[in-house]
Amino acid sequence: MRSIDRLPKAHLHLHFTGSMRHATLVELAERDGVRLPPALVEEWPPQLRATDEKGWFRFQRLYDTARSVLRTPDDVRRLVHEAAEDDAAEGSVWTEIQVDPSGYATKFGNITDFTELVLDCVRDASATYGIGMAVVIASNRTRHPLDARTLARLASQYAGRGVVGFGLSNDERRGETASFARAFAIARRAGLHSMPHGGELRGPRSVAAVLEHLEPDRIGHGVRCVEDPAVLAAVARAGLTLEVCPSSNVALGVYDTFEEVPVRTLMEAGVGVALGADDPLLFGARLSGQYAALRAAQDFSDAELAELARMSLRGSYAPDDLRTTALAAVDAWLAADPA
Repeated sequence: MRSIDRLPKAHLHLHFTGSMRHATLVELAERDGVRLPPALVEEWPPQLRATDEKGWFRFQRLYDTARSVLRTPDDVRRLVHEAAEDDAAEGSVWTEIQVDPSGYATKFGNITDFTELVLDCVRDASATYGIGMAVVIASNRTRHPLDARTLARLASQYAGRGVVGFGLSNDERRGETASFARAFAIARRAGLHSMPHGGELRGPRSVAAVLEHLEPDRIGHGVRCVEDPAVLAAVARAGLTLEVCPSSNVALGVYDTFEEVPVRTLMEAGVGVALGADDPLLFGARLSGQYAALRAAQDFSDAELAELARMSLRGSYAPDDLRTTALAAVDAWLAADPA
């Protein structure tokens, strides 16, 4: 079998704090006397299940604890650099990292200051590790839609300057999708791509609502669309790429096993699939681990893994020349002797 780490690919679903190395979390917590729960130390990776509100609250609490160790610009720079280094080592030639600046604003001045810090770190990390990178500004379903509009205006200021898209994350059982439509309209007018989450904790109706109200260019997760043939067909007709995160799906209880994650069903329906690690800090597996899971659990061949890599590149907002070069490199990976 060919090395998955050498397969050129794009990483399109990676959350900011969730990209942190576990060792970095522990080191920064020790530095500042932050007491980490056992689930983030000796019991790591934590046992999670988010199919009910209590389980999601526990997941979010662990995420917030991890975020609390980021206290200085150097901490942010370290996180971004290590995420870029890890992705580059696993074959990613293009990474889109998603961040909600409002979650960090109180420690770093304001949402504008924090956004500019992240963008500066991304530019520096991209040059250091030879990997293309961009930022997706994400709004939060659990907050008021007016907050999403504020973030959409913020993201719009940086369209074409490192920010490629606008997202909507957190517990999709909270908030009405339609109420975020105006925020996404603001972002689209600025030329940003629409990248909301949907179809993870809720079923196909969640995906249908995203299609109707947010005019997505990609959908974070979206896997539950397979439960309704009409919604699955609509996703395929729209030519959308879904950011599928197998480790996250299993860890949070969306599916009980890797065998159940419906990647082949999506591909056979003509839907683009871009594998992503989501929050490797909490789920334990990074980008290559998603490909390895499908190889091990669903007998994905190297040809199928190569097609997944191609779909991730086609679904990305990487520059055309980078995408063209990477697609040729995928073909070369598949043509090479596995030995």
